[in-house]
Amino acid sequence: MLAKAMEITETIHCRGHKNVRALHKSTFEITKETDLSPNGDCIIAVGADLGAADLSPAFRDAVSRNGIILTTTLSCGGVTATVRSEGCSGITLTHETDLVWRRSTFLCPRTIAVYSDHTARQLPRELIEKLQNEEEMTVTLRAELP
Repeated sequence: MLAKAMEITETIHCRGHKNVRALHKSTFEITKETDLSPNGDCIIAVGADLGAADLSPAFRDAVSRNGIILTTTLSCGGVTATVRSEGCSGITLTHETDLVWRRSTFLCPRTIAVYSDHTARQLPRELIEKLQNEEEMTVTLRAELP
């Protein structure tokens, strides 16, 4: 059981790609895959060093609980965006390559959080430009009880 003051953090390193479009209205995604077609309009970064299944058991357990708040910080080329989402009891984080933040409550093995306050389309365009220039990005995940 998580203690009231418990906080669990994970860090993912990835990079942008020339085909990052970031136009999706309900999700955004990072992936361990290294290539990206222009059709992947929710994918904001590739070459991630961790996929959903690679996250620590403690972190995966934390975000699979109702009431957990996930704060995701995206940092690339001096630009930072913070996304607030929620954990959910149906989150499994078993996908080998992908992590998806969702505005909705749809769950699959790639879902890391629901009720996200940002989608690919809502991320700062300055951040997206850095990613389109294939710059490195650090993704910091902080799961905590409110």
